[in-house]
Amino acid sequence: MTLDEIARRLALENLTPEVASGAAEITTGFASDLLSDVLANAPSGGVLITVQVHLNVVAVAVHADVAAVVFAAGRRPEESVRAKAAQEGIALLASTEPAFEVVGRLYAMGIRGRHA
Repeated sequence: MTLDEIARRLALENLTPEVASGAAEITTGFASDLLSDVLANAPSGGVLITVQVHLNVVAVAVHADVAAVVFAAGRRPEESVRAKAAQEGIALLASTEPAFEVVGRLYAMGIRGRHA
């Protein structure tokens, strides 16, 4: 499933339209607010769901090689974080839904964790 399709089906707001990653094929996901956990366990090319909105999320996303970060629960990063993500080629998306709901809907769409 492409990132664009996920964004459309979950009504996610694209915070980084200048990042051309919408055609990226997404098959895995990871949810965590503990960035060391993301570094150790997030699948490469997957989508990260978090409520953390600070600059370290972008650094970790780059290092973990995730395709996109979804900020849940109405959280939105500051412009400096958004700009850094765009510079690094990391798509940022936002949802008003709680992280639990976002993950559940992704799972129902066939997106699985690394160990599934």
